[in-house]
Amino acid sequence: MFSTATPSKPRPAPPPGARRGVFAAPPRRGVFAALLAMLLGGCAAHLTPAGPPIGPARREARAFVMPDGTRLPDRIWRPQGQMAGHPWAIVLALHGMNDSRDAWAIPGPAFAAAGIEVIAPDQRGFGATADRGFWPGRRTLVADAATLARLAAARHPHAKLFLMGESMGAAVLMCLATAPDAPKVAGYVLVSPAVWGAARMTWAERAGLWLMVHAVPGLTVGGGGLHIRASDNLAALEALGRDPLTLLRTRWDAVGGLVRLMGSAARTAPHLPPDILMLYGGKDELIPPRAIRAIWRALPHPGPRIAYYPDDYHLMLRDLERAAPIGDILAWMRDPGARLPSRAGRLARAWLKPGPGGTSRRLAASRDSLTTARDSP
Repeated sequence: MFSTATPSKPRPAPPPGARRGVFAAPPRRGVFAALLAMLLGGCAAHLTPAGPPIGPARREARAFVMPDGTRLPDRIWRPQGQMAGHPWAIVLALHGMNDSRDAWAIPGPAFAAAGIEVIAPDQRGFGATADRGFWPGRRTLVADAATLARLAAARHPHAKLFLMGESMGAAVLMCLATAPDAPKVAGYVLVSPAVWGAARMTWAERAGLWLMVHAVPGLTVGGGGLHIRASDNLAALEALGRDPLTLLRTRWDAVGGLVRLMGSAARTAPHLPPDILMLYGGKDELIPPRAIRAIWRALPHPGPRIAYYPDDYHLMLRDLERAAPIGDILAWMRDPGARLPSRAGRLARAWLKPGPGGTSRRLAASRDSLTTARDSP
C-alpha cells in the first residue's frame, strides 16, 4: 500500500539506537507528549471526491477530462506497421497505488506489438493530476473508470475493449464490474488485485491503522523501512523511484481509503462476471496469500479465470519473467475459453486446494508435469 519504488538517492542512516522501520522510536520521556500531540493535534482527513459536473466528459490532447473538469493525463502505446490505426483491441490500463500512467511503460509496447492499443491514464489523486497525493474516494475512482471506459471505446468503436488494472487499479475494476451500470466490455484483466481489506487483517493491524487514520490523517509515511520487494526487476524499481510522477510518501487518510477500497473489492468476489482473468504471483509481498485465496474461493462457478505464477512478484508485468503472464493475457484476450499457454490456471488450482503442508508438494508436482509436457517432442 506504500510506495515500493527504489529511491534514486540513498536515505540517511537512522540515529544510534533507532529501530529500523517507518518511524524511529522517540525518547522514553517524550512518548506521552508525542502521543498527546498526535491525538489532540491531528488534522481532519482531506478527501477530494469529484465535484459537480460542469460539462460533458471528453478527450483532449494527452488527457481525459472528467465531467467536473478534472484532467487525467495519459500515455498511449499504439500498434505499428500494418495494424497502425486499426487495433483489434483497446486496453484501458489503470495503475496501482502511488503509481502513474508510467506503470505501463514496460508491458505497453508488448501489447502494442500484438496489435493492441493501450491507453493508460493517471487516476485521480495520482500522477500529474491536480489533487495529487489526496485520496478521492472509492465512488469517484469507480465513476472515473466508467467514464474512461466509455471514452476509450469511442476511439475505436469496432475494436474489443478490455479493462486492465494492476493492484489498486484492479480493485477499482472489481467494483466497476459488479456495479449496476457496468460498461459493456470484452473482459477484465486483474493483475495482483489489491483485496487486503480490514476483514483479512490481524487485530493489531486493524488497530494500528485505525489509530493513525484518526489521529494523524495528514501524516505521510514512506515504504523505505518496510523492506518489501515489489519486483525482481531492479532497473524497473529504480526507474519507478526516479519518476517524478511516483508518490514516494502516502497520507494516512489515503492508506485508510485504500484499505476501504480493498475491502469493497473483496466483497465483490461472489458477484464477479465470468469475463475476467485474475493473476497472482507467489512472491507477492504486498497482498498476502490468505487474502487472494479467500477471494478465489468465493468466486462463482463457472466464473472468472484464475492464474498463479509461483516465481512472480506484485508488479509481475514488470518482472524479468514477465513474458509468461503477458503471453497468457494475450492468449486469453484472443480466446477466453482456451488453455493458458503457461498452464498458470492449473497451478492456480493446485495452489488453491486446502490441506496442511500439501500446497508445496502439489505445486511441485504440477510444475514438474508441465515442464515434462513442454520438453516432450
